[in-house]
Amino acid sequence: MKPAAFEYHLPDSVSEATRLLAELPEAELMAGNQSLGIAMSNRVATPDHIIDINGLTELDYLDIGDKKIEIGAMVRHRDMEKSSALTEAFPILSISAGKIAGPVVRNRGTLGGSIGEADPGGNYPSVLVAMGGEIELLSTDHTRTVDATDYFTADTTDSINENELIKCARFSKKPFPSHRTGMAFLRKKEAAQSWPIVSVASAVRVADPTHQNPVIEEARVGYANASDVPLRLQSVEAAIEGEPISEQTLRTAGERAYDEVQPQSELHADKTYKRELACELTKRVFRRSYDRATAEPIVV
Repeated sequence: MKPAAFEYHLPDSVSEATRLLAELPEAELMAGNQSLGIAMSNRVATPDHIIDINGLTELDYLDIGDKKIEIGAMVRHRDMEKSSALTEAFPILSISAGKIAGPVVRNRGTLGGSIGEADPGGNYPSVLVAMGGEIELLSTDHTRTVDATDYFTADTTDSINENELIKCARFSKKPFPSHRTGMAFLRKKEAAQSWPIVSVASAVRVADPTHQNPVIEEARVGYANASDVPLRLQSVEAAIEGEPISEQTLRTAGERAYDEVQPQSELHADKTYKRELACELTKRVFRRSYDRATAEPIVV
Protein backbone atom coordinates (compact mmCIF):
# COMPACT_ATOMS: atom_id res chain seq x y z
CA MET A 1 0.00 0.00 0.00
CA LYS A 2 1.16 3.56 -0.67
CA PRO A 3 0.59 6.71 1.39
CA ALA A 4 -2.38 8.93 0.63
CA ALA A 5 -1.58 12.16 -1.19
CA PHE A 6 -0.06 14.90 0.92
CA GLU A 7 1.71 18.24 0.55
CA TYR A 8 5.38 18.30 1.54
CA HIS A 9 7.04 21.22 3.38
CA LEU A 10 10.75 21.61 4.18
CA PRO A 11 11.30 24.53 6.58
CA ASP A 12 14.85 25.76 7.17
CA SER A 13 14.23 27.33 10.57
CA VAL A 14 12.32 26.59 13.76
CA SER A 15 10.27 29.77 13.33
CA GLU A 16 9.14 28.65 9.87
CA ALA A 17 8.30 25.17 11.17
CA THR A 18 6.15 26.52 14.01
CA ARG A 19 4.45 28.95 11.60
CA LEU A 20 3.53 26.04 9.34
CA LEU A 21 2.20 24.08 12.31
CA ALA A 22 0.02 27.04 13.28
CA GLU A 23 -1.29 27.51 9.72
CA LEU A 24 -1.79 23.82 8.87
CA PRO A 25 -3.79 22.10 11.62
CA GLU A 26 -3.79 18.77 9.75
CA ALA A 27 0.02 18.67 9.46
CA GLU A 28 2.38 16.03 10.84
CA LEU A 29 6.04 16.58 11.71
CA MET A 30 8.61 14.26 10.15
CA ALA A 31 11.91 13.80 11.98
CA GLY A 32 13.76 10.50 11.52
CA ASN A 33 10.69 8.99 9.79
CA GLN A 34 11.16 5.61 11.43
CA SER A 35 7.50 5.34 12.46
CA LEU A 36 5.42 7.91 10.57
CA GLY A 37 6.37 6.54 7.15
CA ILE A 38 5.19 3.05 8.11
CA ALA A 39 1.90 4.39 9.46
CA MET A 40 1.35 6.40 6.30
CA SER A 41 2.22 3.50 4.01
CA ASN A 42 -0.43 1.41 5.75
CA ARG A 43 -2.95 4.30 5.69
CA VAL A 44 -3.06 4.29 9.49
CA ALA A 45 -2.01 7.95 9.24
CA THR A 46 -3.23 10.12 6.34
CA PRO A 47 -2.00 13.67 7.01
CA ASP A 48 -2.76 16.38 4.45
CA HIS A 49 0.62 18.03 5.10
CA ILE A 50 4.06 16.75 6.08
CA ILE A 51 6.52 19.19 7.68
CA ASP A 52 10.00 17.71 7.34
CA ILE A 53 12.18 19.14 10.13
CA ASN A 54 15.43 17.39 9.20
CA GLY A 55 16.86 20.72 8.10
CA LEU A 56 16.46 22.32 11.53
CA THR A 57 20.08 22.33 12.69
CA GLU A 58 18.98 24.56 15.59
CA LEU A 59 17.53 21.43 17.21
CA ASP A 60 20.57 19.22 16.60
CA TYR A 61 22.78 19.79 19.65
CA LEU A 62 24.12 18.19 22.82
CA ASP A 63 24.64 20.65 25.67
CA ILE A 64 26.42 18.96 28.57
CA GLY A 65 26.91 21.49 31.35
CA ASP A 66 27.97 21.32 34.97
CA LYS A 67 24.41 21.37 36.25
CA LYS A 68 22.25 20.02 33.44
CA ILE A 69 22.11 17.96 30.27
CA GLU A 70 20.13 19.32 27.32
CA ILE A 71 19.59 17.33 24.13
CA GLY A 72 18.01 18.85 21.04
CA ALA A 73 15.05 17.12 19.45
CA MET A 74 16.91 16.37 16.19
CA VAL A 75 19.84 14.56 17.78
CA ARG A 76 20.04 11.04 16.32
CA HIS A 77 20.05 7.96 18.53
CA ARG A 78 23.44 7.05 17.09
CA ASP A 79 24.95 10.39 18.14
CA MET A 80 23.74 9.87 21.70
CA GLU A 81 25.02 6.30 21.74
CA LYS A 82 28.50 7.30 20.53
CA SER A 83 28.95 10.56 22.48
CA SER A 84 31.84 10.02 24.91
CA ALA A 85 30.93 13.22 26.75
CA LEU A 86 27.35 12.05 27.28
CA THR A 87 28.52 8.57 28.30
CA GLU A 88 30.77 10.16 30.92
CA ALA A 89 28.23 12.64 32.28
CA PHE A 90 24.88 10.81 32.00
CA PRO A 91 25.45 7.29 30.67
CA ILE A 92 21.85 6.11 30.92
CA LEU A 93 21.05 8.18 27.83
CA SER A 94 23.84 6.62 25.78
CA ILE A 95 22.99 3.13 27.02
CA SER A 96 19.28 3.42 26.23
CA ALA A 97 19.97 4.98 22.82
CA GLY A 98 22.29 2.09 21.95
CA LYS A 99 19.54 -0.44 22.66
CA ILE A 100 17.03 1.02 20.20
CA ALA A 101 16.22 -1.34 17.31
CA GLY A 102 19.07 -1.81 14.81
CA PRO A 103 21.77 0.42 13.27
CA VAL A 104 19.56 1.74 10.45
CA VAL A 105 16.95 2.99 12.90
CA ARG A 106 19.58 4.45 15.24
CA ASN A 107 21.25 6.28 12.36
CA ARG A 108 18.01 8.00 11.31
CA GLY A 109 15.76 8.08 14.37
CA THR A 110 15.78 11.12 16.66
CA LEU A 111 15.22 11.87 20.31
CA GLY A 112 12.35 14.23 19.52
CA GLY A 113 10.70 11.76 17.18
CA SER A 114 10.78 9.04 19.82
CA ILE A 115 9.42 11.35 22.52
CA GLY A 116 6.79 12.70 20.13
CA GLU A 117 5.55 9.21 19.32
CA ALA A 118 5.24 8.61 23.09
CA ASP A 119 4.97 4.85 22.84
CA PRO A 120 4.88 3.42 26.39
CA GLY A 121 7.34 0.74 25.28
CA GLY A 122 9.97 3.18 24.03
CA ASN A 123 13.40 3.47 25.64
CA TYR A 124 13.48 7.20 26.34
CA PRO A 125 10.13 7.54 28.17
CA SER A 126 11.27 5.26 31.02
CA VAL A 127 14.55 7.18 31.28
CA LEU A 128 12.73 10.52 31.28
CA VAL A 129 10.37 9.61 34.11
CA ALA A 130 13.07 7.83 36.15
CA MET A 131 15.54 10.70 35.93
CA GLY A 132 13.10 13.57 36.39
CA GLY A 133 13.44 14.78 32.81
CA GLU A 134 11.72 17.81 31.33
CA ILE A 135 10.53 18.40 27.78
CA GLU A 136 10.61 21.88 26.25
CA LEU A 137 7.90 22.70 23.70
CA LEU A 138 7.81 25.53 21.15
CA SER A 139 5.06 27.27 19.19
CA THR A 140 4.79 30.57 17.32
CA ASP A 141 3.91 32.51 20.46
CA HIS A 142 5.37 30.68 23.46
CA THR A 143 7.90 28.29 24.92
CA ARG A 144 6.97 26.04 27.81
CA THR A 145 8.43 23.18 29.81
CA VAL A 146 6.56 20.02 30.82
CA ASP A 147 7.69 17.44 33.39
CA ALA A 148 8.02 14.01 31.82
CA THR A 149 5.55 12.51 34.29
CA ASP A 150 2.92 14.99 33.06
CA TYR A 151 3.79 14.67 29.38
CA PHE A 152 3.00 10.99 28.79
CA THR A 153 -0.70 10.17 28.79
CA ALA A 154 -1.82 6.67 27.76
CA ASP A 155 -0.36 6.19 24.27
CA THR A 156 -0.83 9.85 23.36
CA THR A 157 0.62 13.17 24.42
CA ASP A 158 -2.41 15.21 25.44
CA SER A 159 -0.01 17.67 27.08
CA ILE A 160 1.40 18.78 23.70
CA ASN A 161 -0.70 21.04 21.51
CA GLU A 162 -1.10 20.58 17.76
CA ASN A 163 0.85 23.76 17.01
CA GLU A 164 3.84 22.84 19.22
CA LEU A 165 7.05 21.01 18.42
CA ILE A 166 9.59 19.50 20.78
CA LYS A 167 12.71 21.61 21.21
CA CYS A 168 14.69 19.45 23.64
CA ALA A 169 14.78 17.16 26.64
CA ARG A 170 16.55 18.34 29.78
CA PHE A 171 17.93 16.55 32.84
CA SER A 172 19.41 17.88 36.08
CA LYS A 173 22.84 16.49 36.98
CA LYS A 174 22.65 17.71 40.58
CA PRO A 175 21.19 14.54 42.16
CA PHE A 176 23.65 12.28 40.32
CA PRO A 177 27.34 13.32 40.44
CA SER A 178 29.18 11.02 38.06
CA HIS A 179 31.91 9.98 40.54
CA ARG A 180 29.45 8.19 42.87
CA THR A 181 26.54 7.38 40.59
CA GLY A 182 25.79 4.27 38.58
CA MET A 183 23.16 4.01 35.83
CA ALA A 184 21.76 1.06 33.90
CA PHE A 185 19.10 0.15 31.36
CA LEU A 186 17.89 -3.42 30.79
CA ARG A 187 15.14 -4.85 28.65
CA LYS A 188 13.68 -8.07 27.32
CA LYS A 189 12.65 -8.11 23.67
CA GLU A 190 11.93 -10.75 21.04
CA ALA A 191 13.69 -9.15 18.03
CA ALA A 192 15.92 -6.17 17.29
CA GLN A 193 13.15 -4.26 15.50
CA SER A 194 10.45 -4.97 18.11
CA TRP A 195 9.49 -3.01 21.20
CA PRO A 196 10.76 -4.36 24.54
CA ILE A 197 8.34 -6.62 26.37
CA VAL A 198 9.45 -4.76 29.51
CA SER A 199 12.39 -2.43 30.06
CA VAL A 200 13.76 -0.80 33.21
CA ALA A 201 15.97 2.29 33.64
CA SER A 202 17.71 2.97 36.95
CA ALA A 203 20.23 5.16 38.72
CA VAL A 204 21.85 4.76 42.13
CA ARG A 205 23.88 7.36 44.08
CA VAL A 206 26.02 6.11 46.94
CA ALA A 207 27.36 8.06 49.90
CA ASP A 208 31.00 6.94 49.62
CA PRO A 209 32.04 4.67 46.75
CA THR A 210 35.35 3.85 48.49
CA HIS A 211 33.60 2.37 51.52
CA GLN A 212 33.50 -1.42 51.76
CA ASN A 213 29.69 -1.45 51.66
CA PRO A 214 28.53 1.93 50.35
CA VAL A 215 25.12 3.16 51.49
CA ILE A 216 22.62 4.08 48.79
CA GLU A 217 21.59 7.70 49.27
CA GLU A 218 19.12 7.87 46.39
CA ALA A 219 17.72 5.50 43.78
CA ARG A 220 15.59 6.06 40.70
CA VAL A 221 13.73 3.55 38.56
CA GLY A 222 11.44 3.80 35.54
CA TYR A 223 9.54 1.13 33.60
CA ALA A 224 8.45 0.93 29.97
CA ASN A 225 5.69 -1.29 28.57
CA ALA A 226 4.68 -2.12 32.12
CA SER A 227 1.60 0.11 31.96
CA ASP A 228 -0.13 2.36 29.43
CA VAL A 229 2.33 5.10 30.44
CA PRO A 230 5.97 4.92 31.54
CA LEU A 231 6.13 4.42 35.30
CA ARG A 232 8.38 5.70 38.04
CA LEU A 233 7.80 3.62 41.17
CA GLN A 234 9.03 5.43 44.26
CA SER A 235 8.11 2.58 46.61
CA VAL A 236 10.53 0.37 44.65
CA GLU A 237 13.24 3.02 44.98
CA ALA A 238 12.63 3.25 48.72
CA ALA A 239 13.27 -0.49 49.08
CA ILE A 240 17.00 -0.06 48.47
CA GLU A 241 17.62 3.45 49.81
CA GLY A 242 19.32 4.14 53.14
CA GLU A 243 21.56 1.08 53.36
CA PRO A 244 24.02 -0.98 51.30
CA ILE A 245 22.53 -3.15 48.62
CA SER A 246 21.74 -6.73 49.63
CA GLU A 247 19.84 -9.74 48.38
CA GLN A 248 17.04 -8.86 50.78
CA THR A 249 16.67 -5.25 49.59
CA LEU A 250 16.78 -6.39 45.96
CA ARG A 251 14.15 -9.04 46.66
CA THR A 252 11.89 -6.46 48.29
CA ALA A 253 12.35 -4.07 45.37
CA GLY A 254 11.52 -6.80 42.88
CA GLU A 255 8.42 -7.87 44.78
CA ARG A 256 7.16 -4.29 44.93
CA ALA A 257 7.71 -3.92 41.19
CA TYR A 258 5.74 -7.11 40.58
CA ASP A 259 2.83 -5.75 42.63
CA GLU A 260 2.77 -2.21 41.26
CA VAL A 261 3.31 -2.50 37.50
CA GLN A 262 0.11 -2.61 35.45
CA PRO A 263 0.99 -4.44 32.21
CA GLN A 264 -1.31 -5.54 29.42
CA SER A 265 -1.01 -8.96 27.84
CA GLU A 266 0.43 -9.02 24.32
CA LEU A 267 1.52 -11.48 21.64
CA HIS A 268 4.78 -12.54 23.29
CA ALA A 269 3.88 -12.14 26.97
CA ASP A 270 0.85 -12.27 29.23
CA LYS A 271 0.37 -10.04 32.26
CA THR A 272 1.91 -12.48 34.73
CA TYR A 273 5.04 -12.99 32.66
CA LYS A 274 5.50 -9.22 32.31
CA ARG A 275 5.14 -8.80 36.07
CA GLU A 276 7.77 -11.50 36.60
CA LEU A 277 10.03 -9.73 34.11
CA ALA A 278 9.58 -6.43 35.94
CA CYS A 279 10.53 -8.16 39.19
CA GLU A 280 13.66 -9.82 37.81
CA LEU A 281 14.83 -6.84 35.75
CA THR A 282 14.41 -4.58 38.79
CA LYS A 283 16.84 -6.70 40.79
CA ARG A 284 19.32 -6.88 37.94
CA VAL A 285 19.21 -3.21 36.99
CA PHE A 286 19.71 -2.02 40.58
CA ARG A 287 22.59 -4.45 41.05
CA ARG A 288 24.25 -3.21 37.86
CA SER A 289 23.73 0.44 38.80
CA TYR A 290 25.20 -0.19 42.26
CA ASP A 291 28.21 -1.99 40.79
CA ARG A 292 28.86 0.93 38.48
CA ALA A 293 28.49 3.44 41.31
CA THR A 294 31.02 1.52 43.41
CA ALA A 295 33.35 0.75 40.47
CA GLU A 296 33.05 -2.99 40.94
CA PRO A 297 33.52 -5.29 37.94
CA ILE A 298 30.44 -5.64 35.75
CA VAL A 299 29.35 -8.89 34.20
CA VAL A 300 27.76 -8.04 30.84
